[in-house]
Order: sequence, then C-alpha cells, then structure tokens
Amino acid sequence: MKTNIIYLSDVMDFLNKLDNASIDLAIIDPPYNMRKDKWDTFKTEKEYFDFTFLWLDAVLEKLKQTASLYLFNNAFNAAITLNYLKEKAIIFKNWITWYKKDGFSATKKKYVNNQETILYYTKSNICTFNFDAIRQPYESTQRIQHATEKGLIKNGKRWFPNEKGKLCGDVWQITSQRHKEKIGGKIQKPLHPTIKPNDLIERIIKASSNEKDLILDLFSGSGTTSKVAKQMNRNFIGCENNEQYIKLISEGGIDCERL
Repeated sequence: MKTNIIYLSDVMDFLNKLDNASIDLAIIDPPYNMRKDKWDTFKTEKEYFDFTFLWLDAVLEKLKQTASLYLFNNAFNAAITLNYLKEKAIIFKNWITWYKKDGFSATKKKYVNNQETILYYTKSNICTFNFDAIRQPYESTQRIQHATEKGLIKNGKRWFPNEKGKLCGDVWQITSQRHKEKIGGKIQKPLHPTIKPNDLIERIIKASSNEKDLILDLFSGSGTTSKVAKQMNRNFIGCENNEQYIKLISEGGIDCERL
C-alpha cells in the first residue's frame, strides 16, 4: 500500500494488507467501549476485548524490531490490555497518565475521572527514544537559577541543570482539545468526540521516531496523528471506517483513499 494516505477501510482488512515489520511507531487511539457513538459501542465486554485483542495481535506483526507502540485507553481497559500483552513478544516501558484537566462527568459517587492512560511499549530494547527532544521546564525556577550559577550537591557530586529542562516524566499535564478550543469561555461540540491534542501527539512522535520514519495511525478519527506526523516530516499510514471522519481528515489536508 502507498504511504502518507489514510484508507477508508475496516481495521482488519487494512492490517491484513499492511506489510509485516514495516512500522517504526504505532500511535493507536481505539474505541474505549464508552458508548461515545456507534463505533464506540459493543454488546458485551467480551465482544469488545475479543475485537481489541484481534487487531492488537495483528499490529504486533507489523512493527519493526526497533519500533515503539503507544496505546490510548481508560485505566480499566488499559489494565486488561497490559495483562494480555504480558505474554506477547513486546516490552512494557511505561504506564503514562495523561492528566487532561477535564473530568468525563461530574459524579458524586466516586472520584471524578480526569485522566486517560497511554501504554508505552517497544518491540525490543533497540528502539528510538529521543529523551532530549521532550525535556520539560523545571518547576522551581528560583532553585534552578541558583543551581545554574553554583550547582547543587547530589550524591557527592555538583549538579547543574540541563539548559533544555528536566527529563519527561510519566504524568503528562496537557489540556484536552475541547478545552483548548473554547469560544467565549464555552466548550464547543467537537467535530470528533475524542480528538487528542496536537501537543500530546507531537511529544510521542518527537520521543519515539525520527524524520522519514513510518507511523501507523489506526482508528484515525479526525486524523490528528497523521497531520502532526506530516508536519514533523514523518511518513504515515492508517485507516478509518467512518466516511464522515474520512471527509474531515481529507478537509484537514491529508490524502484519503478507499481500500
């Protein structure tokens, strides 16, 4: 199949035609079975996980030995997926908590959900991880200013802060896209119900790929991953089975074709 295209296709039909060991980085934001829409609704939990594990097994075959895999989901589904992948030929790296500053619902019967989970895996220990590219600003500016001038003693050695910032942790505070796009302080109905912020996807791409690498964008939705990949001089390939979303992706400047 040609790259730099999102295909209108069922996910398994698409994966069956994709070359094995061709993908450098997979960023997958699948259905969560939270009934956001018809595509996110399954009859039973078993049906949902049977489907999830089917496409997930197929994805593992498409990854290069140097590839990375990022899986979005809620914490419950992520825990079950992590347990399933424990027996697979892939290495668990991080359980990333994305703090969205955006509760799913104002519940008074449990703690409000305002985070999502991103599972980070690599196919092997020989993988791309550009840690310098995703450093974050230091929080204690006064202390860091002092350390910049005189250093701090750590473990018997004098430490000076890195001019690029601190290493990126596994809790990411990135505002949800719907809150980024408020008009007059009011949340607008999004064109797609689960759009991920550009800066979140950019962080993943910076960390786990290099220019010209091939990024897999299954369940493409609004096409955010492919758009950001294109902007960052990466190649991409993916699929979406909803014609309305394919139109949205195409209007965003990404080529689409029917498989």
